[in-house]
This record gives sequence, C-alpha cells and structure tokens, in this order.
Amino acid sequence: MNAAAVRFAALVVRAIAAIATAAVGSGAGLTAQEPIYPPGITQPTQEAIERGLEWLARTQASDGSWRNAGGYGSYPAAMTGLAGMALIASGSTPTRGKHYDNVRRAVAYLRKHADGTTGVISVAAEEGRSMYGHGFATLFLASVYGMEEDAREQERLKRVLDKAVQLIAQAQSAAGGWIYQPDSGGDEGSVTVTQIQALRACRMAGIVVDRRTVDRAVDYVKRCQNADGSIRYSLGSGGEGRPAITAAGVAVLYNAGVYDDQPFVDKAVQYCKKQIQITVDNTGHHYYTHLYWSQALYQRGGDDWSAYFAKATEYLRKQQRKDGSWEGDGVGAVYGTAIALTILQLPWAYVPIYQR
Repeated sequence: MNAAAVRFAALVVRAIAAIATAAVGSGAGLTAQEPIYPPGITQPTQEAIERGLEWLARTQASDGSWRNAGGYGSYPAAMTGLAGMALIASGSTPTRGKHYDNVRRAVAYLRKHADGTTGVISVAAEEGRSMYGHGFATLFLASVYGMEEDAREQERLKRVLDKAVQLIAQAQSAAGGWIYQPDSGGDEGSVTVTQIQALRACRMAGIVVDRRTVDRAVDYVKRCQNADGSIRYSLGSGGEGRPAITAAGVAVLYNAGVYDDQPFVDKAVQYCKKQIQITVDNTGHHYYTHLYWSQALYQRGGDDWSAYFAKATEYLRKQQRKDGSWEGDGVGAVYGTAIALTILQLPWAYVPIYQR
C-alpha cells in the first residue's frame, strides 16, 4: 500500500467515525450524548483512554519529546515513538485531531534527531542501545507519513525513512536478526521484532523495503523456535523460550504476512495461550508482553480476542493511576501509559500497522 492509499484509508476511517457520531443524533430514540464505540470499547474504557491521552499530552517536553523517568534510562527516541503511536491510535494526525500538535511536535523532534549520514534515529547521549529507539521512532514516523497533508513535510519524512530503512538493512546480522547497536553484528529477539515491525510500517507507507531483509528476519524468528512452540532470546542462546518474545514474534509475523496456516505460528500461539495471563505478571515483562500479544490476538479476532480484550480493559482500568498514567514493568510511566493506550485503542483501528 502506497502513502496515498494509507492516507486515504485513515481519512475513510475518520469519516466513518464522524458520520456514525453525527447519525446518533438522528437515530430513533438516540441523543447526541450517546457516542458509538467499536466492539469491546465501553464508556468507562473510553474515559480511561481519554485520561491517559491527556496525561501524555501534558507531559510532553517543550522540545516535543517524552523521556522515561525509570531506572532503565531516559531513551527519548524510543519513548517519543511509543507515545506518538498511542496518540495516533486515538485518531490524531500531524494536522488533525485533538492531539495533532503533540503528534506534530513529536515528529519534528524525531526528524531532528535522525542522523543524515548514518540514518539512525537516536539521541546518542541518552540511548545506550540505539536500535530500540530507532525501531520505535521509525515505526511512528512511517505510520504518520501517509497521514501528513503537507507535501514538503512528507518529502522530508520520506528522506528520513529511506535512510532509516537503509540503516536497518545494513545493521542486520548474518543470521538475520538485530541487536542493540547498528554496528554490533549480533542479534536477539526484542530488537529484531522492533525492526521487523518498523520495516512493515515503512512498506505499508510506500517506502521501498528490500523483501530479502524481511524474509531473512522472518526466517531468523522461525529458527529461534523451540519444540514447545516458544521463541528463545536469540538464535545462539539455546535454552527455554520466553513468553514475551514469543508473543512479539507472533505479532510481527502476522505483520509480515505469516499466518496460522503455518505450523510455526500455530505452535507459538498455543504456547502463548498457555503461558500468558492478563492479570498475572508471570513473564517479568508484563506490559511489553501484552503490547504484542494484544496485537496478535486482535489480528486473529474471534472469541480469543473478545475474551482477552474484556479482561484486558478491566485490568488496565484498575491499574490506571489517578493522574491518568500507568506504570509499566518498572520502566516508567511514559512506557506504561503508551503501551496501555495502544492496547485499549486497538478496536478503533486508526493505525494502519495494527489494522486487520
């Protein structure tokens, strides 16, 4: 799908939502105070979403970034990418929507920190593991690329994304994965899935992506699978698989067009169903796990998704703090809030990479 098609799809979704809202006032027995929500979204859930969005909006720094305050470092490129994804999941774009200004300032911040020579999007002084920030920033910028209405700004974004894709391709290891730094030559699962999803978002937006890079990455994830269906930390690590990495692997394989008709994916899904719980943190990376497991289940749809989302909304509403934020995995409130909002807003289907 090219950039124009992505932009058109996003506009269609917003138009349908607007028509539905307007139609409420003329419907039999309905009033303008009764909004129409997508399946799974209730008024209490939407209110929790709005409080979370307001928290993100008011905590954005003057330079357009978000910085983490937890013990893992500030990681402004990664946090800005994640927060930006949560905002566009609400329907805001760089030019429209309640939080358009926050989105536009986040885009400007990340574009400013895109190295014109190497292509890496990172704040070197604050991000010791630049490929995380690069992956989440690229995902966000690719997602807004098709929503941008200013031709000059879109061209500037295209130059950043072209270089970002080149950097990802150059940083891919011989085995097909990625690791923390673009010149390290190694690979591990969490960085790998971040790059795969970023590449998929770029390709959906019309940015040229070498299919061989994606194919090698998919093959890498497949080769990391154990007999029980789990996916281990890295190809060379051996040992038990990890629920968090397995959930992430399923989500990005769906993004890459690898579905349940392949035994690899079905085994990974069945493993996740046995191991992952929404109300119990038994993975050590609870929010991270559900960032991806929710996407995987949303892609699958059906009863699995409906049952999961009902539990997820109840759990996340209880976990939300009075100020509207969520604390995630001990990493920080920006991280936790961005992930919680991404999960809760999946049914709105505003972001192309998350759509079925």
